[in-house]
Amino acid sequence: MSRKGAHHNRAGIKRTARGVGTREQLDALGVRPGPNSMSWRVNREAALLLGGGRALLMQIAHPLVAAGVADHSDFKNDPLGRLRRTLDTMFSLTFGSREEAGAACERINSVHASIRGRLSRPCSGFPAGTTYDARDPQLLFWVYATLMDTAMVVYRRYVRELSADECEQYYQESKARASLFGIPDSLVPKDAECFRAYMHEMIAHGPVVVSATARKLARSILNPTVPAVYAWAFQMLNFVTVGLLPPELRAGFGLRWSPVRQLLLDASGAAIRAMLPLLPDLLRAVPAGRKAERAWQDRSRHS
Repeated sequence: MSRKGAHHNRAGIKRTARGVGTREQLDALGVRPGPNSMSWRVNREAALLLGGGRALLMQIAHPLVAAGVADHSDFKNDPLGRLRRTLDTMFSLTFGSREEAGAACERINSVHASIRGRLSRPCSGFPAGTTYDARDPQLLFWVYATLMDTAMVVYRRYVRELSADECEQYYQESKARASLFGIPDSLVPKDAECFRAYMHEMIAHGPVVVSATARKLARSILNPTVPAVYAWAFQMLNFVTVGLLPPELRAGFGLRWSPVRQLLLDASGAAIRAMLPLLPDLLRAVPAGRKAERAWQDRSRHS
């Protein structure tokens, strides 16, 4: 299957998403996740923030996502702002109330409403004039998929290994929220194994191939404008970002890697896994997770 065909050959999938975050969709999610859900267990870990750069690079590795970001955002000057907004949305979906989840989806939909255009030149299998729309369910799911995939990759490397059942539970809980963004159920892989196959297909044979536009955007991710005192921290994060990328995308972005660097990455993962149990929860868990857990405990005491 050609790269273009992999994106446009899904029968019955409309290119523009339906309304998102409606009351009916929020109600359809059923019981709100709680402390015993895999969503809370995984997404509460601050270590997952190490995957932010990886997720951003994977998102813009899709040529149409890269075009939309380049043409309709201030990404070059504020790449971390996109990451912060994305994380805020995901925290709202995982830990927030139905009202907070709905408000987050409405904000995303409002931003996406004006992001559409055409490729001015051929790009990685897409001819000049190919249209893109940020509300395209296939593009939305690719962006969402990079977050799910990155969360599992980072958790397994820096927190602990996940069993097959835990991976499945996390995937099922996460995919349930895809509908809030207007992504049809028919587009979402049915289980974790099919999801892994989807990610492989998108990168190895599908439309995801790093374009010149993506490489330019990547410079803003890997070398953001920050005070010199923070530059060393970003160099360390870049090491993790590059190391965790799928090899095909790493090569596409022109990022160097070596067996020695892989050994260092593996050693850093082992060190962080050993250190995490010794950290106080204040340092280990994201604020949104701690807040949600306190609220859950308060409700439990008064119920």
